[in-house]
Amino acid sequence: MSDKYFKKALADFTIDFASGDAIRALADKGYSVSEIHKRLDFPTPVEKIRDTVWKHFIYTGVILLDAPSAESQKRVTYEKVQDSLGRTSFKQVVTEDTELKEYVEIDFGKRIYQNKDAFEKSLEALSPEDRQYILDLPWPLTNVWHVKNERMERILKKLK
Repeated sequence: MSDKYFKKALADFTIDFASGDAIRALADKGYSVSEIHKRLDFPTPVEKIRDTVWKHFIYTGVILLDAPSAESQKRVTYEKVQDSLGRTSFKQVVTEDTELKEYVEIDFGKRIYQNKDAFEKSLEALSPEDRQYILDLPWPLTNVWHVKNERMERILKKLK
């Protein structure tokens, strides 16, 4: 049993080490999961790319699972510090975004699961890249908040 968990952990580590940073960097540049998959040199399953992008978007605040608040604008990181005796430890650093982000509420997950065919038909108004961006992400069955950027404004405008 433990051998199974070890192999899965090792496989996850290997994929993250080989392509995790590239996936996150391409996601930050606006590439969809499908586009990232085509660009990677290391063979990475689409599901792993999807999970990495989703977790990255949540961690960086592109997507919020709860309504935006002052708390959602904070980021927690850890800094490596050494004391006078040379012992290493980590110090928690909480930073707040100086520029408050604007968000739009998204219900794609609900709409996909209520009527997938009708939802996909509504996406035909979008460019192939925008359509793929929406279809590639694992939207939950609840509303989420997506940072209001050019892409999301364009998508919502065409869907209305």
